[in-house]
Amino acid sequence: MATRIRKAVFPAAGLGTRFLPATKAQPKEMLALADKPLIQYAVEEAVAAGLENLIMITGRGKNAIEDHFDVSFELERILEQRGKPELLRAVRAVSDVIHLAYVRQKEALGLGHAILMARDLVGDEPFAVLLGDDIIESEIPCIRQMMDVYDRYRTTVVAIMEVDRAEVSRYGIIRGLPLAGSQSLFEVEDMVEKPSLEEAPSNLAIIGRYILSPEIFAALEETGRGSGGEIQLTDGLRRLLARGRILAYRFSGKRHDAGDKLGFLKATVEFALKNQELGEDFRAFLQSLDLGAARTNTGSRSRGSRARAGAGARQRRH
Repeated sequence: MATRIRKAVFPAAGLGTRFLPATKAQPKEMLALADKPLIQYAVEEAVAAGLENLIMITGRGKNAIEDHFDVSFELERILEQRGKPELLRAVRAVSDVIHLAYVRQKEALGLGHAILMARDLVGDEPFAVLLGDDIIESEIPCIRQMMDVYDRYRTTVVAIMEVDRAEVSRYGIIRGLPLAGSQSLFEVEDMVEKPSLEEAPSNLAIIGRYILSPEIFAALEETGRGSGGEIQLTDGLRRLLARGRILAYRFSGKRHDAGDKLGFLKATVEFALKNQELGEDFRAFLQSLDLGAARTNTGSRSRGSRARAGAGARQRRH
């Protein structure tokens, strides 16, 4: 694979069930983290890394994503008339992303299937994949770090990080050997999707950044549907591993898991504190909170709810 990486794929067709009912009529990718939707962070990372062609995999009910990255002449005119140049620049920066194409995934059949949908636009060249659930803060964009690894080794690269052993069942976990002379690169020997604590070969978890060779498309087709009737990317990568080399890269930076409610709330607090406009006032607000009282009130409500539920159950039994 001698071609440089020019294209990035953003799978964004998932149903967002972890955030229901908030995502019943709104794409999960458009949930705001401080002052920007989740998907914008991933797109900005790709653009900062020098990727030129961006491919968004969307589905039914995801029109808001396309609208967000489109030009809004009416909004821009209003902001200009009202003398709000900073907001105008922010809005135009979103729509100035060039070469953004959309592919419709008619059924949400897994991450592997979403990547297969990009095959015609990717063609026969290596490409990047960025999952919007993973927000990564780093001096050098995470995907740029991985592109540099690819430039040196010319092979598939997956991003990894260490997780608590108790959390391995939430991730794809690798078994690998450290590359000689490197503390961040591992030669992947195998990978297991969401193993139990006893079965996990390590605590090195795959997160949502990949550099994939075009051979992944054939591997995914051969893999077919697996667990839950979906085509799993991990299964395709294991098939690809049987034919060639895969490297795992422990990236430099901080990853925020915005893929569930608690992780999203934690990320919201951290990004709000770093926001130039909001940070100082938000910090003062947090410091003013009586967390002990909040915890007591929450406990009281929970006990009250359990008591009412118990009374209802007794009434139904009678």
